[in-house]
Amino acid sequence: MSGNTVAPPHTLSCTYSRAARELGLKRNQFDLAVHLGRIRTVPDEGGGGRRVTRTEIDRLRAAHGFPEALARSVEAVGTTEAAAVMQVPPSRFTRLARLGLVAPVTFYLNRYRAVVWLYLTDELRQFAADEGNASLLTGRTPEAMRDRLAAGLDLRARNWRGRHLGFLLRQAEGPWQRAGALAALLDPLQVAEIARDPYERSHLNRFRPGPPTHSAPGSPAAHLVERIMTAADPDEIAWLRSDLAHTLAEARAHHPAPRPTAKSVPPRTAAEPGRTARTERPRSGLLGWLRRSGSA
Repeated sequence: MSGNTVAPPHTLSCTYSRAARELGLKRNQFDLAVHLGRIRTVPDEGGGGRRVTRTEIDRLRAAHGFPEALARSVEAVGTTEAAAVMQVPPSRFTRLARLGLVAPVTFYLNRYRAVVWLYLTDELRQFAADEGNASLLTGRTPEAMRDRLAAGLDLRARNWRGRHLGFLLRQAEGPWQRAGALAALLDPLQVAEIARDPYERSHLNRFRPGPPTHSAPGSPAAHLVERIMTAADPDEIAWLRSDLAHTLAEARAHHPAPRPTAKSVPPRTAAEPGRTARTERPRSGLLGWLRRSGSA
């Protein structure tokens, strides 16, 4: 065998399922690690999604404390467990989360279609260990914070969107993909106001990622996930629109959206001079038979 033989791409990388097994992670832990950028992935040259290189797997396996440290870094818990980690009542933890002081890393819908937010255990421990946060963990919540909570403040979905956008942008391979990531968090009407050209908007939608959870289209669960995915606060919408307009300009300069080409129309058959071209229609067989019968 020649010494400079190049191995096929798939022998140098593996699927998500194979990578998760080799790294000692459950599939949901693996997906979260990819989402957080802890595991780097590459596009599949065959168009089959994304893969993990052997080099990346070797890097992670050689890290100190593997595999326990890797699994611990993506441990995510719900409100009750999160409150226990921070040693506060669940009601206080919920207030801290609504104020945006701790940010969810992912979510799911339970069987009652209620949103269950999950938080990284490592981040919770770091927050609780910070002496600057001690007053937030005990005693009375500051009045300004209580007023904001009373007014309905809840930053959990917004903070999750920020993290999710970071994940989408890390996966993007060009300006159109980056524009699609930004558009994924905006209402389609907002996107249409920025991408006014219908061909450009159609091309942009090709790169617009879907929601992170799979629900039947049009179902109540799908509508709920769509609301979580869509920016709601005016300032959040404003900066997403601004970034989308800027990124869309970059995408146009890099590669304009494709447009349909004019198709050639086949020429009509020319009529002989002095005569009008017409199409002869075959006489109905039944009508011909009736006429012959009547003249018999």
